[in-house]
Order: sequence, then C-alpha cells, then structure tokens
Amino acid sequence: MGVLTESVQRFVREQRLGFVATVSPDGTPNVSPKGSLTVLDENNLVFADVESPHTVRNLAKNPRTEINVVDPFVRKGYRFRGSATVLHTGISFWKVLEMYRAEGADVRRIRAVVVVEVDAVLPLVSPVYLVGRVEEEEVRGRWEEYYRSARQRSLLDLVPPQEF
Repeated sequence: MGVLTESVQRFVREQRLGFVATVSPDGTPNVSPKGSLTVLDENNLVFADVESPHTVRNLAKNPRTEINVVDPFVRKGYRFRGSATVLHTGISFWKVLEMYRAEGADVRRIRAVVVVEVDAVLPLVSPVYLVGRVEEEEVRGRWEEYYRSARQRSLLDLVPPQEF
C-alpha cells in the first residue's frame, strides 16, 4: 500500500488545485498554484508545466517540494512532502500526457510534467476547529454563504448605476 490512501487520492482529484512550494536559486520561497495537479498512483502526484517556468527551474536545481491542497469550504486538506522529477520526454511523460488527454486537457500546451514522489502526507486543518466545538458542515455553510454574498457584491459592482 502506498502513502496516498484512497481517501487522500479522492480528495486531491476532487479539489484539482494545489499550491506547490519550491525554493528559488537565491533561496527565496516560491509558491505557485497548479490547476492540473492530480494523482498519478498511490505514491506520486503529478502536475503539468503549462506556464510554470520558475517552478520547473527551481525543481531542476532542488527537487524537494511541498504541495498543499485545501478544500476552501471546509478549511481542511493535506500537505504533501516529496521530491520532484521534471519530465520533458520519455515513456512516463507520454503516459501522463495521455492521462491528461483522456480527461479532456489540451495537451499541446504542456511543456513538461512534474512527478512528485510523496514521502509524507500531513493533515491541514484550520484553527477554526480548535475553537469550541465546530462541525465541518457549519464551517462549510459559513464559507458557502461568504462566497455567495461576495459573488453578489461583485456582480452588483458590474451593474451600472440606474438613472432616476
């Protein structure tokens, strides 16, 4: 059995957005969102290099990385620590491209794929759960309402004022 359990794999596939942390050559941190993040197998995550020149460059020099995937409504998720391999060609590269193609992705835009061998999976849990007894559904409800009202506010900003 691999480090990525079935429930963790399902979570990553459902969220589809991960934040990949790398270290730049000058030592500064770099965090980049990856909408192509998915599960390759029970030990590996993968994402596509569509517009990720800094992430790919950083991983080529230092393959250590951490990826955070969080459900924004329940404020829970996972941290994945591991080592990345950047692939530009080869059998594994083509297999990953085929996987993305089967999911409907335009693979012509993919410059490379990054396979992350996961060493550790750690939970990410918002401090809101530490304050009193708060249930996941209550947190979800709060954030769903927040996003609904924020969307309504932004839509109102787009409507020109009515003349009287």
